[in-house]
Amino acid sequence: MTDQSTNPFSQQVIDAVAAHMNLDHPEDSLLIVRSLGGRPDATAATVSGLDGAGIDFAATVDGASRIVRVPWSTPLTERPQIRVEVTRMYHDACAMLGVPPRQAEEH
Repeated sequence: MTDQSTNPFSQQVIDAVAAHMNLDHPEDSLLIVRSLGGRPDATAATVSGLDGAGIDFAATVDGASRIVRVPWSTPLTERPQIRVEVTRMYHDACAMLGVPPRQAEEH
């Protein structure tokens, strides 16, 4: 879970990332949770938090809400790194699930 006392990202940054992902990329979050999060049975997922070590999703699994933590590939300290890492996760998730990734202009 997100630990705000040692988090390199402000609540404003976390809220902005969550709003963007939840409004513009909910299907990406679900792909990430199903693959990298190890919850292939998830039916929905939204970003609920993040810190320098990973990103948290509120996922619906078997009709119940569960927090699914997915670690970054490396510790993050700067906001631009979040986009790079989430994009990597999306592409990794697509590869794991055999889903063709959308073209950059499709988001």
